[in-house]
Amino acid sequence: MDWLQLFFLHPLSFYQGAAFPFALLFNYLCILDTFSTRARYLFLLAGGGVLALAAMGPYSLLIFIPALCAVALVSFLSPQEVHRLTFFFQMGWQTLCHLGLHYTEYYLGEPPPVRFYITLSSLMLLTQRVTSLSLDICEGKVEAPRRGVRSKCSFSEHLWDALPHFSYLLFFPALLGGSLCSFRRFQACVQRSSSLCPSISFRALTWRGLQILGLECLKVALRSAVSAGAGLDDCQQLECIYLMWSTAWLFKLTYYSHWILDDSLLHAAGFGAEAGQGPGEEGYVPDVDIWTLETTHRISLFARQWNRSTALWLRRLVFRKSRRWPLLQTFAFSAWWHGLHPGQVFGFLCWSVMVKADYLIHTFANVCIRSWPLRLLYRALTWAHTQLIIAYIMLAVEGRSLSSLCQLCCSYNSLFPVMYGLLLFLLAERKDKRN
Repeated sequence: MDWLQLFFLHPLSFYQGAAFPFALLFNYLCILDTFSTRARYLFLLAGGGVLALAAMGPYSLLIFIPALCAVALVSFLSPQEVHRLTFFFQMGWQTLCHLGLHYTEYYLGEPPPVRFYITLSSLMLLTQRVTSLSLDICEGKVEAPRRGVRSKCSFSEHLWDALPHFSYLLFFPALLGGSLCSFRRFQACVQRSSSLCPSISFRALTWRGLQILGLECLKVALRSAVSAGAGLDDCQQLECIYLMWSTAWLFKLTYYSHWILDDSLLHAAGFGAEAGQGPGEEGYVPDVDIWTLETTHRISLFARQWNRSTALWLRRLVFRKSRRWPLLQTFAFSAWWHGLHPGQVFGFLCWSVMVKADYLIHTFANVCIRSWPLRLLYRALTWAHTQLIIAYIMLAVEGRSLSSLCQLCCSYNSLFPVMYGLLLFLLAERKDKRN
């Protein structure tokens, strides 16, 4: 299985690691008074271009073209219409690229190049930054890079005016991964004076390195058990549950390692939580809180904390703007953003139903369960059920193909989401009768 490969041999990890010296160099240069703001923007942009060419090869054009178009759109469209047109252009471009992946995988039956996978991953992150920027402009939080179409400014002046926005879309510490950084925070970090630039905390970087090492050791210990076991098509009862849980744990450990590495690169470049938060700046949002994710007994909390900056982005982009069925629309859009593979569509729609059930179940339990022994038992049972349902959803999303989805749905593991679905139906009917 391709997901069982070693973390340190993963191409994304290799290129993120290769970018570390340049992130440290950028942070060091920012401390010097001679390193101007314009030079900082150019350094980040040039680093993003070089990293894209190295990691994606010719597929880097699929990143450069929408970035150029996005800057052009936000430069010449009015704030009232910039977000709508930019959103549809960016999602349309990303969907076409995902359709290319569908054509290669399902119609031709050939494995796509690894560079193409890296490009799609980077393109999804670019979509986050493009839509975040267009929303900020639409809401008046950020000024568009415009001097007026009829102004007497030269073409070079227009380019310098658009440099911060273009640099934001392609800056190398966040090109291949990392928490979503708003344009306002990006601009504040780049433009702060050299005396306010955060010093590099090698102690924090060492701690993150030890975390990654520990997660990789857990992965190695778990990989042998998963590889030696049966598959979902020939497992039986409790064996299916163990296989689902352990395979999902491998996925989660891989995500945790990548997110900590991404956070370390942002920190090394001066864009992490250690950069602080000045007046008017937005705080840094880390993508992972392992303790909360692994101890929560609520599916809804897990959904808000998993890849947290993306969850906040989806909440701002879709949930708050939806008049009807905001939860369903948010998870449906997430499936679209991820590529609309059969397993992803099923997994995210199932997740939305489970979150809705989670709200009703816990609301009912908070009213009916009073004694602390029963509440403790209830918490333990719901924690186990939450972890198993999340594992079920993760296998559906990561499996992607229709054949993998059929294997999962025909296994004993389907009992867990079905149980929550039945409770949702009963509690929703009870609520309707009371109203």
